[in-house]
Amino acid sequence: MSRKVLIIVENLPVPFDARVWNEACTLQVNGYDVTVLCPRDQKHKKGYEFLDGIHIYRHPVVGEGNSVFGYLIEFFCALFFEFVYSAWIFMRRGFQVIQGCNPPDDIFLVALPFKIFGVKYIFDHHDANPELYLSKYESVNLLYRAQVLLEKMTYRFSDVVMATNLSYRDLALNRGGRAAEDVFVVRNGPDLERLQAVAPNPALKFGKDHLVGYVGTMSIQEGLDILLEVALHIRKMGRRDVHFTCVGGGPGLVGLRRMLKEMQLEDTVNFTGRVPFEELLAVLSTADLCVNPDKPCDMNDISTMIKIMEYMALGKPIVQFDLKEGRFSAGDASLYASNEGLVRDFAEKILWLIDHPEQRATMGEIGRKKVETELAWKYSIPHLLAAYDRAFARRGKSYLPSKSSESIN
Repeated sequence: MSRKVLIIVENLPVPFDARVWNEACTLQVNGYDVTVLCPRDQKHKKGYEFLDGIHIYRHPVVGEGNSVFGYLIEFFCALFFEFVYSAWIFMRRGFQVIQGCNPPDDIFLVALPFKIFGVKYIFDHHDANPELYLSKYESVNLLYRAQVLLEKMTYRFSDVVMATNLSYRDLALNRGGRAAEDVFVVRNGPDLERLQAVAPNPALKFGKDHLVGYVGTMSIQEGLDILLEVALHIRKMGRRDVHFTCVGGGPGLVGLRRMLKEMQLEDTVNFTGRVPFEELLAVLSTADLCVNPDKPCDMNDISTMIKIMEYMALGKPIVQFDLKEGRFSAGDASLYASNEGLVRDFAEKILWLIDHPEQRATMGEIGRKKVETELAWKYSIPHLLAAYDRAFARRGKSYLPSKSSESIN
């Protein structure tokens, strides 16, 4: 009997979400029948797609929230669609395990009704939501306590937890009270067969001598406001030879573009929004160095950012703040700006790398080697499969309908 799984991810569509897509593809090539449920967006409008042997269902969305009330509406609507689609998929295709990829920490609510049929729940812990809330709103209020409660309930009703790093493993063991045998560290890591540098494109430097690259989500905790201040500081120092290109989308993009205009940095920084993978690869391959301006806070200190390993896979030296998991990932492939100096020190680290091409090359080689020998996705595969083996070992009787259909709109 085939192993059937449903992966639910709420904040990004698939295959755009690199971690979830790596997980889905890995399970599929190892004999699993994989279905993914995710949101639609402007670039992924199809309600159903069969891609690389994986069934992808995309539910409607109400739009990205940019306030507390907006986030609540977004999450409640997503929860409704996730339950309706999951029930439909269960009746049509069947599944024995649900993997919920946070944020938010409410996906376990979708899984609960299916537990009466023996379905097990794997919590794929992408973000520490209480810390994420504090990084955005800096307030220990009712909504923060709701995040703490949801996290506690998620741990309580999960059969297996997949943590992205050792810090998140500690959360599961200590804050979540989970047994060590039910927690597996499945790190973020790039697929080196897919992520390979291409020839640099000088046109992407906008007439400047040097390009600084960034890729990631555009929201508060990513520190793009700090990066704009860094770019302004560099320009005020008289350096007109540096351009910054930031690739990615998110709820903060509109505000960042407004800030860019107010700071009169249009000739120094550009925000591309979400672009095809080929364009992203071209920008990063052309960049002289890459940055991770995630602001110093508890959330970013304990979180592993996939962009760090992507930079390293492409042989790019990095500048970032001195945060625990960022330093663990990058090691000597990065310079670390002072968490107190913020703008000035970050800018100085960028300029030092720009002015020392030999050191850039050496650091790039160190990063690439570390990914090849330790951090590439292939090193996470055994841990992912072990987590699923654990979930299926705990599985009771399950309901597996034989009827199959592939469309829901």
